[in-house]
Amino acid sequence: MTSRYASLSRDELATLVPELLLIGQLIDRSGMAWCISAWGREEMAQVAIEEWAGSSPIYTRRMQRALRYEGTDIITIFKGLQLDIGAPPQFMDFRYDVQDRWHGTFHLDHCGALMDVEPMGESYVRSMCHDIEDPTFDATAVATNPKAQVRPVHRPPRSADELARDRRPHCAWTVIIDESHPPVSPLAPYYVIERTRAAVVELDPIDPADEGAADYSGDLVADVDFGTFSHSALVRIADEVCLQMHLLNLSFVHAVRARSTDEAQATDIATKQLIGIAGIASERIHRALGLPDTAAGALRTLELHPLLNPAAYVEASVDGGSLTVRPSDATADGAWIALCGPGEPRPLQAAVRAVDPHLDVEVVGSAGDWVATLVRRAEPAAELGEVAVTRFSTGASFEFEPRKSIPITVL
Repeated sequence: MTSRYASLSRDELATLVPELLLIGQLIDRSGMAWCISAWGREEMAQVAIEEWAGSSPIYTRRMQRALRYEGTDIITIFKGLQLDIGAPPQFMDFRYDVQDRWHGTFHLDHCGALMDVEPMGESYVRSMCHDIEDPTFDATAVATNPKAQVRPVHRPPRSADELARDRRPHCAWTVIIDESHPPVSPLAPYYVIERTRAAVVELDPIDPADEGAADYSGDLVADVDFGTFSHSALVRIADEVCLQMHLLNLSFVHAVRARSTDEAQATDIATKQLIGIAGIASERIHRALGLPDTAAGALRTLELHPLLNPAAYVEASVDGGSLTVRPSDATADGAWIALCGPGEPRPLQAAVRAVDPHLDVEVVGSAGDWVATLVRRAEPAAELGEVAVTRFSTGASFEFEPRKSIPITVL
């Protein structure tokens, strides 16, 4: 099935891809508040560990294969981080240094996640920067080399003096690959998520004849300039990034379900997460691409929304003023789209109201097979509480800046 992103221009795709990476990172801002409310901070941290460890090795390898930079070295690990929803460019401002193929360092000049968590207090910072990061960095690296170790040089929490002068970099890490290291094994959730349809969905190959770079097999660069990639490559990257989000969400739901008292609680938390990210994602996509503040603009935003992408995973179509959804691999997996339908319009409402609060949806059909029609209400709707929770993140209003793509050379 042709990607929905193929209809965008190369310039539009170069704008959209970093937006999608940032949207993926904000999934946690949307979901973890409800985990804290249900089970407390410490159990929330365990959900986050399982969520990322279950999904990141799978989607990291997918991107390696798609952009032809498979390998076992530091450079492969760093390229993977640059195309990972866990490290969206600039918002999570990773700076890399490569000593040789087996030794490297990185630091964060700016950590948007820290900016979000620091106001919540030192215990939350320690949960994120220690309890969660230690196992999940290694889980990401294991996708490239099980002998890789990612270890901190320094990291938050920052002291009162460091906060006052905004000490930077926010954290620094070494990455060392050594045959003497004990191999890291994937955590248990990985073996569940690797069996999902999202893990193995096939996307259209990149056309090597298309103008621009068809892969990332060359030099590691300090900042990825997405404008250098071909239209075909950018379409594939956009689809892969959406799959990263689906895999992360499936892993999140697996961790949530394991802790829930019943299926109703698990569905409630998963739906709240979707409502929050649906609204913020729609807002950012709509703004980034300069789409009109109309019903047509809202439907176009939905077409490009990660909820409905990639097309090879989520079967949906926009015709006139309505959205039609049919059963698909995403439905079978219990992915985001499975939470939407005649009995649950709120994720779709959040998405269209981000374009115009007067817009609403009327949904008819059955679970997994339904039609949503856009309607305009006389009075604007208030922002849903789940969207407001996600807006707490500085990522909701973050603005990207132009940067040059400079190769990182091993001397």
